[in-house]
Amino acid sequence: MTPSHRDLRTDLGLLALTVIWGVNFSVVKAALGFLDPLALNALRFPLAGLVLWVMVQRRSGPPADPRDFLGLVVLGIVGNVAYQMCFILGIDATLAGNASLLLATSPVWTVLLSAAVGHERPTALVYAGSTLTLGGMALVVIGGGKALSLGHETLVGDGLMILGALLWATYTVGSSRYIRKYGPVRVTAWTLWIGTPFLVALGGPALWSTDWAGTPTWVWGAVVYAGVFSVAVAYLLWYRGVQRLGNSRTAVYSNLVPVIALLTAWLWLGEVPTLLQAGGAGIILSGIYLARRRKTLQPPEPRAGR
Repeated sequence: MTPSHRDLRTDLGLLALTVIWGVNFSVVKAALGFLDPLALNALRFPLAGLVLWVMVQRRSGPPADPRDFLGLVVLGIVGNVAYQMCFILGIDATLAGNASLLLATSPVWTVLLSAAVGHERPTALVYAGSTLTLGGMALVVIGGGKALSLGHETLVGDGLMILGALLWATYTVGSSRYIRKYGPVRVTAWTLWIGTPFLVALGGPALWSTDWAGTPTWVWGAVVYAGVFSVAVAYLLWYRGVQRLGNSRTAVYSNLVPVIALLTAWLWLGEVPTLLQAGGAGIILSGIYLARRRKTLQPPEPRAGR
């Protein structure tokens, strides 16, 4: 296969990825009308873990160094327990469109956190993009008619989604050295396997009390979609993009996810965006674009003694 054909397949795969992730917000939101959030996590993550196990078996590589066990455990808890709790509880308490837009800020947090630990040195465009993104987040929350008060309907959910974006950024930056050592698929699988038992345990009581007889058949399809496709298959498409196109070109595609999520929530769930929310969406995407443009990141200054 020629390089151009490989690139075309990779581009098509990444477009499919944006659709999978964009639709997933509405899929999860619909399923949460019948399943407890913790029960849904307890069902979908074992499915994702099984698919990732098959992927890992098809790739050779060194076993994990015992000296890395503690770091991998911490990453598993941050990225696949704390983050997923924020995601599933947050989307249950807010709109699917809000959730997708607020999670779309995670690349900006990743850039800022990378700068804080010395991985990268942001330029003025990165800081300008970060400021725009924060302003857009405020419009998304206010645009739904929710004043900035803990008593209103979606504020808690919006806050959980922002916290989830911060946790995902922490997971991304913290896993970078392990990914260089073991590869992204293996690290993702290991950390997901670490987090899955916690999610199953947390969701156990909810699973026990669920009215399975009254659960529609389509909800099981939603569980499969949210686990197999939005986690396992999506990760495979993402990492193939990183491998063949590089981080920057692959990352551009994630900007399409909140747009697809808003459209899906509008058409499927009837979540009609207000003008302020549409404006906030545009500002968030503009801020992410500025913060992630090529040449907006510079290598860190060399330090004495290195």
